[in-house]
Amino acid sequence: MRPENQSHMSEFLLLGLPIQPGQQSMFFTLFLGVYLTTVLGNLLILLLIRLGARLHTPMYFFLSHLALTDVSFSSVTVPKMLINMQTQDQSIPYAECIAQMYFFLLFGCIDNLLLVVMAYDRYMAICHPLHYTTIMREELCMFLLAGSWFLSCVIALSHTILLVQLSFCADNIIPHFFCDLAALLKLSCSDTSVNELVIFTAGAAVVILSLSGILVSYGLIGASILRVPSTKGICKALSTCGSHLSVVSLFYGTIMALYFSTSSGKSKDKDMIASLRYTLVTPMLNPFIYSLRNRDMKLALGFLFKSNNLLVK
Repeated sequence: MRPENQSHMSEFLLLGLPIQPGQQSMFFTLFLGVYLTTVLGNLLILLLIRLGARLHTPMYFFLSHLALTDVSFSSVTVPKMLINMQTQDQSIPYAECIAQMYFFLLFGCIDNLLLVVMAYDRYMAICHPLHYTTIMREELCMFLLAGSWFLSCVIALSHTILLVQLSFCADNIIPHFFCDLAALLKLSCSDTSVNELVIFTAGAAVVILSLSGILVSYGLIGASILRVPSTKGICKALSTCGSHLSVVSLFYGTIMALYFSTSSGKSKDKDMIASLRYTLVTPMLNPFIYSLRNRDMKLALGFLFKSNNLLVK
């Protein structure tokens, strides 16, 4: 192995999305519009929860942090991608690349864990309604949120520390629109077996255990409803859980399509398109799902517009 280390790699080059030069302006406008919709939509969710007295509950406490995480998750990669499309400058400094990868892993992991916490919250609300307020106290909510942040920081930091120990000798071209961990490992001229083992174990633990927790929570919810079947109970459960289930399906469906596909003919372009879906499209759709399928959110939204109309008059 040559003695060079990461200090000799001052920058990387991001190839970006496979877009024809003549279509750059059109896709730039499209992605900018989607990103602004993501930011404004999730900030609106935060505003509604902040102003709506009926929304000061554990469910909406976690939803507000999910909205904040979605904004942060998109902001880690999309602005840099848009700048590169506009300036045609594909370079990214080494330190900035490592930081981008760290925060991408951090917010992606928090997003994942918050969905599990929200599933547990719905389980307590439906299966133990009489004890819900005493169990889901502010202290427990803060503990679950802090635990999600702590675990996410540990996972993201472990990947980052292992990565900066590697050597990058010559090739600095990343065939992606952001500093993806897997793409960076392929550029290294060091032994990456430990990195790959940590990716496999940590990734499997977070995704599989989180998804299992969500499935168990909704399995218990379904069993509770079936024990005393009623139209009112089913409608209440759908109203309470429908938005969260839609977000879970969108989030995990996209991840599975990217990481658990066994198709041997999958190209790098398809990888980037799938990555674009969960970094840009999924965070944009979450506010619409919660706003359109949630009665309390629609009432808060109507009250906000009504208040604005009164102020204008």
